[in-house]
Amino acid sequence: MVFMSSDDDLKTVGEVSQLLGISVRTLHYWEERGLVVPAARSWSEYRLYSCKDIQTLEQIVIYRATGMALNEIAEVLSAGENKIVHLQRQKKLLMEKQNELGRMVQALDCLLEDAMGNNKLSVDDVAKILGNANFPVYQAEAEEQWGESDEWKISQQRASRMSVADWANVKVRTEAVEVELVRGMSEGVVPGSEEANRLAESHRELISQFFHVNHAKHVLIARGYVSDPRFVEYYDARAIGLAQWLKQIIDANAIANGIDPADAVWE
Repeated sequence: MVFMSSDDDLKTVGEVSQLLGISVRTLHYWEERGLVVPAARSWSEYRLYSCKDIQTLEQIVIYRATGMALNEIAEVLSAGENKIVHLQRQKKLLMEKQNELGRMVQALDCLLEDAMGNNKLSVDDVAKILGNANFPVYQAEAEEQWGESDEWKISQQRASRMSVADWANVKVRTEAVEVELVRGMSEGVVPGSEEANRLAESHRELISQFFHVNHAKHVLIARGYVSDPRFVEYYDARAIGLAQWLKQIIDANAIANGIDPADAVWE
């Protein structure tokens, strides 16, 4: 590490943060991961970034925008000519995502006429919007198990007021949360860590769209993610082991909020 004055052709962490539109915390985290270590320090021990550092950071920002995990970015940055292989793979993933969004748009087009006529959406309509053929089956099973509960009644009241756009938003939010979960697991985020708890909270907030899910309920719901083969298949299709890891971070987050997963009750 070189010590230099701030008068040299270097930028402070705050200046770089503003320049690239990313937080200081993110810059510190990327430094911890060894992606970009500032070229110098001021006499006051402030981080100072060189032009080369900033160029590398710009590359990382672009890679992250494509959804690439930090460990993959580290490989790309050190791969030389092999970065083409990584970028081609990322392009393939983005094209698959583009196709998925295209199918969603087609489903919305089929439902627009009914929506504009203020017709109530059927369970099958919602399944088409969400792109989940199993949704009607899950709905039927949930009604059989929880039909007399307050949570079920609340969820059905909220669902009955939802439009095509509302369900499309559910789809987008779900996609965003699950992409973040895959990223966290692939980057080795440890259950119980601050980042893992943040991801668990994002997931809890996602499923709280229909009724309030406290930490105990979250634990009980998560048990189904590893006991029901359909949920295991759903999550592990995104990333092998995601179902088990998701349950682990949910349990750890519950502990951080004063709930023993072994003693969790639905109340």
